[in-house]
Amino acid sequence: MRNWRHTCVTDSWRDCRDARHFALLSTFVSSVLLSALCAAGSVGSGAQVPAPSYDLIIRRGTVLDGSGIPRYRADVGIANGFVARVGDLANARATEEIDATGLFVAPGFINIHSHASVDALPTAENMLTQGVTTEILNPDGGGPTDLGEQMRRVESLGTALNVGPYIGFNSIWVQVVGPDDRRATPAEIERMRGLIVAGLEYGAWGVSAGLDYKPAYYAQVEDIVRVIEPAAAWRTNFPNHDRLTPESGFSSRAGVGETISIGERAGVAPVVTHMKSQGVEQGDAAKLLAMMDAATARGHYTAADAYPYTAGQTGLGALLVPAWAQDGGRDKMLARFSDPVQRPRIVAEIEQAMKARFSGPEGVYLPATKRQLTEVMREQNASAGETVVRILEQGNTAAILRFGAEADVIRILQHPTTSIACDCGASTETRQHPRAWGTYPRVLGHYVRETGALTWEDAIRKMTALPAATVGLVDRGYLAPGMWADIAIFDPRTVIDHATYEDAGQLSEGIRFVLVNGRVALREGRVTGEKAGLTLRRTRWMPTRPMTTGPRTASSQRGANAGERTITIDVQQGPRDATARGVFKAAFRDEKSGWDATDFGVLQSYGEWRSFTARIVMRPSGASHAATVTIDKGVPHVALDGRVLQ
Repeated sequence: MRNWRHTCVTDSWRDCRDARHFALLSTFVSSVLLSALCAAGSVGSGAQVPAPSYDLIIRRGTVLDGSGIPRYRADVGIANGFVARVGDLANARATEEIDATGLFVAPGFINIHSHASVDALPTAENMLTQGVTTEILNPDGGGPTDLGEQMRRVESLGTALNVGPYIGFNSIWVQVVGPDDRRATPAEIERMRGLIVAGLEYGAWGVSAGLDYKPAYYAQVEDIVRVIEPAAAWRTNFPNHDRLTPESGFSSRAGVGETISIGERAGVAPVVTHMKSQGVEQGDAAKLLAMMDAATARGHYTAADAYPYTAGQTGLGALLVPAWAQDGGRDKMLARFSDPVQRPRIVAEIEQAMKARFSGPEGVYLPATKRQLTEVMREQNASAGETVVRILEQGNTAAILRFGAEADVIRILQHPTTSIACDCGASTETRQHPRAWGTYPRVLGHYVRETGALTWEDAIRKMTALPAATVGLVDRGYLAPGMWADIAIFDPRTVIDHATYEDAGQLSEGIRFVLVNGRVALREGRVTGEKAGLTLRRTRWMPTRPMTTGPRTASSQRGANAGERTITIDVQQGPRDATARGVFKAAFRDEKSGWDATDFGVLQSYGEWRSFTARIVMRPSGASHAATVTIDKGVPHVALDGRVLQ
């Protein structure tokens, strides 16, 4: 089993020294929670060695570090899977070097809306060639409810990417309530709350939902809030595929408003996932974004993710067949299709939804057969709704649905809290949406280089540090010392997508190298077969948060336990600084052992929460390790192992 990080929880740091993994509980430092999690293994002897050695050095590249600050020239030194130093490494040596002259060097891209096939993760060619290094699975409320079993399967097969799970509301609803249109009983709500908690205790990166999909569509807002409100204690997020109803006129505004309302009432951060302004509301993106801004101004941080296309993909009937006709599942739906009284009503309501959401049958494409719905209509001499019913009677099939306007896509992509996420994942299926093969290079090549809708710095921020903050990652998303070495190296002159709706399986170009946890997963545009990906689990001290942009500090001094150790933290970072600076050190009673931090990474700040990365140099050995340090007053009574501290 590949465990990305083992944490030793103890009242004596010395007990963990041999393992070189350590965690310091809140009793050590001013009654706050402090975790310093170190990678096993040495990267040399720190400052005592005049020419430090690394596993790999990326030389002469232009760094876009994920923060959004202006790009700069630097070398990047990698050791033991982590970024050890960013700067001038002319005098350093490494086992391997990559010449990044003329190339951009960025953190690996983080896809927080992934429908990855577990069987495709060992190679993940379609994602690595887009620069993606981390995928968060089970979006839209889907996936298994047993996250441990899901991640064990990923680990048994191996994965070229890092993966972590959401816990899916839809899956929980189906498991407990079933396929019928009915209210959940109080006992069922308690069972569902328990499954939410179990998923979060395992390490889920949020509670995802797809309220537009049946049978979760049947859940009433009050019940949804009751089910997910235990997640508030985890300070996590609620990404939801908005529910568009015929009663609202299939209004995106109503759907976004519901997502925000549920998040606010449940105490979790709403995320408008694969955000869009659909059908008859095309051109209204500014109004949707204003709703998000208003929620954030009320004190409920709200974010979004989006992909750079004006069409999406889902099951042909999922969003077209009326909810009442899907009540009870597929068999009952087919029985209603066969009813001569109900069929005309179903056909009419399919056409109503198609017109309101997707601009009519011209907006429906069937990738499995590579045909427009209008072609099939002509062949069958049938109306749009009747044709859909006939296709569904033969079996389920996917549909690409054109929902919106390019101007809305641009406006949504430009919003400061919108992450880039492809609504796709590792896959070998080529008859699908082109987003699975081209999302990230399309943003970089088209929306940055060709149209200037985004800057290089902001586009990379939206692919790295912003999605990391949205789900709660603390040690990925920035290219800085102490961060895991997930890195994408690309050519800004050539990066572009080639996938189309008619031929979705065309690889993108321009992503030259990809590193996953310090190992080369893509070399000169070709996958290497490395399975360096890890399964990632979230903890309570990894909150969903806005990206840190202003000046920030982290300080806590002279925390001690029975006189055995003194720990000092005094770290600062300015809004235009690439990295933090300051002091993080420990002295033990013998005054000869302890540690000093050097090469600080990014200091992240949110309320009473602080986190930074650094290199820790051990005394007296001089061995150094990557570390992530978190000071969290937001959860004062929870230890690293979940125990309650009173």
